[in-house]
Amino acid sequence: MFLENTVNHKEQFGWIEVICGSMFSGKTEELIRRLKRAQFARQRVEIFKPTVDVRYNDEMVVSHDANEIRSTPVPAAANIPILADGCDVVGIDEAQFFDGEIVRVCNDLANKGIRVIVAGLDMDFKGNPFGPMPNLMATAEYVTKVHAVCTRTGNLAQYSYRKARSEDLVLLGEVEEYEPLSRAAYFKAMLRDKVRNMKVTDPEEIPSKAKNADA
Repeated sequence: MFLENTVNHKEQFGWIEVICGSMFSGKTEELIRRLKRAQFARQRVEIFKPTVDVRYNDEMVVSHDANEIRSTPVPAAANIPILADGCDVVGIDEAQFFDGEIVRVCNDLANKGIRVIVAGLDMDFKGNPFGPMPNLMATAEYVTKVHAVCTRTGNLAQYSYRKARSEDLVLLGEVEEYEPLSRAAYFKAMLRDKVRNMKVTDPEEIPSKAKNADA
């Protein structure tokens, strides 16, 4: 369980917290929880999200459980430092959609004494590290990995399996497009997709010249 760092006023540095996991694992829920605790403590809080994320609301960060908190959509990480001036706590949702500059921005904010809380997918739908998330996790003081429940086995899920037939890296969606899977279920699902997409040529369709050449 994450415990907030005890603030040492003699040390004028903040820190970075990363909340990561698959789709439907509760990343945004945990982000909102921490940010609201900071607001209750009367700390100055600003929340940012990429403008590409418009699934629920243009300006609100909304969890799958419908909890929400007001945010500022920004097109690039470079916009955050100016808007975060004077803050005690900065929250960033869907960090995987930001450019690599987000890593420097988060570290600069922490070095100025700001607590930075970042949430994002650690892996894309192919099971590869997603965007700037690996570097953010490496430089963060605290990393919390949350898990969903596998829809096929009931075990802990850490993979976001894409049901929609699209190869685009960024594809916003919900349960219609994605489902959380365990390692075993994800491996089986990807293997089935690979077999399904294999192109098999009927021998009867091979031109006669090609058959003679093989002979």
